[in-house]
Amino acid sequence: MIPTELIGSIPRSPALQAAAADFQAGRINDSELASRRNEAVRETVEALEATGSPVVTDGEQAKPSFLTYPLQGLSDLALDGAVIPFADGHTRQLPRLLSGPFRYKIHAEEYLRAAKQHTTLPVKQAVVAPSALSLLYPSEAIADYPREQFLDDLVSEAETDIRGCLDAGAHVVQLDFEEGRLALRIDPSGQLLRTFIDLNNKVLSRFTDAERTRIGVYSGPGADHDSTHSLDVDYAELLPHLLQLGAGNFYLALAGEPDPDRVLRVAADHLRPGVRVFVGVTDPIDPRVETAEEVRDRVLRAAGHIPVDQLGTCDDAGYAPFADDASTSRDVAFAKIRARVAGTALAAEQLGA
Repeated sequence: MIPTELIGSIPRSPALQAAAADFQAGRINDSELASRRNEAVRETVEALEATGSPVVTDGEQAKPSFLTYPLQGLSDLALDGAVIPFADGHTRQLPRLLSGPFRYKIHAEEYLRAAKQHTTLPVKQAVVAPSALSLLYPSEAIADYPREQFLDDLVSEAETDIRGCLDAGAHVVQLDFEEGRLALRIDPSGQLLRTFIDLNNKVLSRFTDAERTRIGVYSGPGADHDSTHSLDVDYAELLPHLLQLGAGNFYLALAGEPDPDRVLRVAADHLRPGVRVFVGVTDPIDPRVETAEEVRDRVLRAAGHIPVDQLGTCDDAGYAPFADDASTSRDVAFAKIRARVAGTALAAEQLGA
């Protein structure tokens, strides 16, 4: 079979959105919010199983976002950090670190263990890439906590985040590296991207070859409220650097690309032995649900460039990377996932995989 996986997030249900609002307003307590989140995880896992997905996630139901989950509850943060602009004019903003030492408040292992209670299928866990969290450190140095020490602490925390998930039995741990393509938009010289690659490789170098076969990296142009932050950046400028990361799996947004064959050619040119490339065959920011036959044809096109034994399929992005994004319904998300699973199976049958 050709493996197929979702990137991570599923839109939160209206009930879960309401529970989050009730918690913010003080109408429910921590315990009740945790109970409603656990119920949302159970419903999401069961719905993913019903699509035929061979690998599931918790849908990131309990995360505020793929980016900020380690920061929940930290007190040494200001709200005026780096701003991420999207093509439709809306923005997302990171917090700013005020003091050290930097430590994660929450590790992703907690989400993984919660999901595993509801399924016997393999469970994938997404984690934030350390390169994204490096943006927490302000341009002016923090007194008694130099940037170099912050980065050392960040690398250790990122290692702990990944290793905890591997030890807890994650099928694969996926670093969300959306800032890779964005880095080239911010700094076309490529220096910022190279800094990100070096930082992420410092973390990945702490794992064995066998462990890295269970670690993947996702990179895309962003997908929030049906908008992107870096689709105008040529993927071909990113891929030669991206594929230098010491991971065993790479997840590439492809269904929404204007010239997917060009992207596939570049990926094939830089593909290392033993590495698997999961290509996006459904586009979460397109409201139209793809057919299984469309997915099949996209897989067959990819197989013209990537060896079948190094090929997988995925969605172009998570369906709601930020908890408040309701631009895609849960029904549409699950329908697209069903199409991906069915279309991948059709392609595998035709290819004799």
